Amino acid sequence: MTGVPQPLSGLRVVDMTSLAMGPLATQILGDYGADVIKVESLAGDPFRNTLPTNSPGMGHVFLQFNRNKRSLAIDLKAPSALAAFLKLVATADIFVSNVRPQAMAGLGLGYEALKAINPGIIYCAAYGFSEQGPYAGRPAADDTIQAMSGLVDLQARASGHTVLTASVVADKAVGLTLASAIMAAVIQKMREGVGQFIEVPMFETMVAFVLPEHLAGQAYLPPRGPSGYGRIINPMRRPFATLDGHLCVLPYTTPQWQRFFRMIGRDDLAADPELADPVRRNARTEELYGLIAAAMPHRTTQAWVTDLLAADILFGEVLGPEALLRDPHLEVLGLFPIVDHPTEGRIRLIAPPVRSSTHAASLGRLPPNLGQHSREILHELQLTDSDIDGLLASGSVIG
Repeated sequence: MTGVPQPLSGLRVVDMTSLAMGPLATQILGDYGADVIKVESLAGDPFRNTLPTNSPGMGHVFLQFNRNKRSLAIDLKAPSALAAFLKLVATADIFVSNVRPQAMAGLGLGYEALKAINPGIIYCAAYGFSEQGPYAGRPAADDTIQAMSGLVDLQARASGHTVLTASVVADKAVGLTLASAIMAAVIQKMREGVGQFIEVPMFETMVAFVLPEHLAGQAYLPPRGPSGYGRIINPMRRPFATLDGHLCVLPYTTPQWQRFFRMIGRDDLAADPELADPVRRNARTEELYGLIAAAMPHRTTQAWVTDLLAADILFGEVLGPEALLRDPHLEVLGLFPIVDHPTEGRIRLIAPPVRSSTHAASLGRLPPNLGQHSREILHELQLTDSDIDGLLASGSVIG
């Protein structure tokens, strides 16, 4: 740990989440100093099983979503283990779960039950669909929510291919929303001294994430046209082929477009009053993207980068994961620290990307092995060595 007080130092989070959505949210809380106790089944988080891995139970995806946490591996269906878990809940400030409500109720771990043990608890439930609507209780995952939220349909309009985004974007967007909702609840508790129940449903959250720029004509009553932000779903919106690679180029303001026109020898377009008008220019988006596409192959990527930088026009190289690991900007910022893990050897993690003058977020604890901290946590709950040994011997706790 850094030794520097962090914004969430002193707060305890009981984290009953797995895969990506919940673990991302709780990892952020851990980055800011919270004591995050990852409560796992005896089988562990399913992401522990992703390949490649250096040793069983420490899959590469698990490593990237579970820094700054301690692991308690426990069978909550065993009465003695459940009793120990409820002692842990009594010490918590925040409880987070992405288990469906029916299953939580079956374990006796719904909000009202935990509130009776810990009246000030902030109870955060993240799952597929709000319990207030007709989809309540339906299972969900990143793929299914991408499909239902409008994202797949919009990508099909743009590309002609009905495909999923090559990232667990729904899990991560909802995870970020979950983290911000928890932060807001913590602030409210500081002001008013009360806990609360928070529901963060994936479906509604992703619809709210996807649609702001895409309601378009459907934002008006009566509608003024179809949905879909024209520039974003235009098939010509793509990285453009250069002489030796690809580059995303985006003249955006009127001066930027005029500088780009002059750069490619089209002074006539730079002087065109219609193209100087943003509204009229937007109506010709496909034509202008076609102009960029026709110009780009005549120069190398580096030549374009030099000229676009000089003209202060937005651009971005097409970079893959391997290139990002060598990126000079990210190297200077230390985004990919290499650390020595007790069981995994030398591994590369991703550091908290937010920088602040108080060093609020930091990489402290390394991703834990399954049940690595079980005995330590149970000791903190005042269980005796005999009690802990009994739980371990019964197989209801791994440690």
